[in-house]
Amino acid sequence: MSGHHGQDGRSERRFERGGLKYVILDLLSEKSRHGYEIIQAISERSAGLYTPSPGSVYPVLQMLEDLGQVTLAQGDGRKIYTLTDTGKAFLADRAEQVNQSWQRAGWLEEPEGSHGWEPDVWQALRSEIRDVGRFFGHRGWMRHLNHEKMARILQVIAKARAEIEQILSE
Repeated sequence: MSGHHGQDGRSERRFERGGLKYVILDLLSEKSRHGYEIIQAISERSAGLYTPSPGSVYPVLQMLEDLGQVTLAQGDGRKIYTLTDTGKAFLADRAEQVNQSWQRAGWLEEPEGSHGWEPDVWQALRSEIRDVGRFFGHRGWMRHLNHEKMARILQVIAKARAEIEQILSE
């Protein structure tokens, strides 16, 4: 799924203006990555609910390179981006904007106080949510869909949502 659309069909802004820049820099502070790895990391952290397009990520990477905040090197036939000292300083000075960008995106992060949870349970929950999001992000499934199947899928999703809301309200 390349983006996220609201009920009226208009694309919702996942990030405030410039927010994707903070997320990319934050990801590069963890390790050097190529563009596809950045796209994958954002998709994974959003549980598959948002996957930025290359057309939104690569221009930001180019801008960050032009600003001297990342360097570009070839590795394994791919362009590898690395955070520079300038980028690290920029990121450190803007920790609040970085946090706001991740929060605005609505990523599923392990909640505070969940340290008693089995890590496998949390990972399984994230994986299921991501897989459902990815499934609907692929267009191939639509050719097998008719009105009856669509109604059944909608019923399953609505029931699951209602049950989850019930569990959370207990």
